Amino acid sequence: MDISDNAPELALAWHEAGRGAVLATVVETWGSAPRRTGAQLVIDGQGHMEGSVSGGCVEGAVVLEAIEALEKGEERLLEYGVSDGDAFAVGLACGGTIRILVEPVGAVLPPDLLRDLVAARAEQRPVAYEVAPGTGQRRLVHDGYPQRFAMDRSGFEPDGGPFVAIHNPPLRLIVVGAVHIAQALVPMARLAGYDPVVVDPRGAFGSAARFPDTRLVAEWPDEALEQIGLHARTAVVLLTHDPKLDDPALHLALEGECFYIGALGSKRTHASRVARLQDAGFSADQIARIHGPVGLDIGASGPPEIAVSIMAQMTQVLRRGS
Repeated sequence: MDISDNAPELALAWHEAGRGAVLATVVETWGSAPRRTGAQLVIDGQGHMEGSVSGGCVEGAVVLEAIEALEKGEERLLEYGVSDGDAFAVGLACGGTIRILVEPVGAVLPPDLLRDLVAARAEQRPVAYEVAPGTGQRRLVHDGYPQRFAMDRSGFEPDGGPFVAIHNPPLRLIVVGAVHIAQALVPMARLAGYDPVVVDPRGAFGSAARFPDTRLVAEWPDEALEQIGLHARTAVVLLTHDPKLDDPALHLALEGECFYIGALGSKRTHASRVARLQDAGFSADQIARIHGPVGLDIGASGPPEIAVSIMAQMTQVLRRGS
């Protein structure tokens, strides 16, 4: 997700180094805005920046506003749209409108609050940053906003409520079965922001040569999943075709909070899988969480296209729910 980039960490480091730091956050969008709500840009006192709030359309204008806000020690709420003369001048020609909250660290955003936010992110604890622009009210919320956490969606609360920036743990993908589909799926998932882990006790399959720069766990899948851990930001994809490997992992996934569970196999294979799970005592609602056959039905042929269909289905479930 956009807000999981390292803008808060950079802002804290730059502030503590005496460079000055400003966090600029997309708090609202209309139309075909180029970035999601929650996207962030961090700017120092010299105009150096990291991150993005528009994909390049308005960053230059935001940097100038941020430097001035830092000098004056004030919060700013900026708006750029296609019909706005200032927006046209800076190049927002995509047809959308965005509002950006500019918060200098120190004068506006308390450093201690930012340190607590960075610490929660480092510990992979879900946390929401709540701010009511113009009021000075800012706080971290660890309990609440279940819908926003589930959908990974930042935004204003209804009826004039505060802006809520969701900071979830990084997405994780656990692939059981170091097969050809996994070789295509792992790099796609990494590009989409997942931390991929490949599980396969068969050393010839789960090798560094086949999966460079990837965490490999050469344990039986049930032991591996217990070792890795499962949380609500975890997707589990089973690709071995072998019940001895898939089923133990599937049992743990169904008992956990994974947002996505997918299992490779034909409709006949999945029917056999369902029967085994019923015999093992799993309920119909639990079994219905499994996407099997795995992936969207796009007529995929071959490992790369099957990987695309799996990645698309994972994204659909993450963003829209199952």
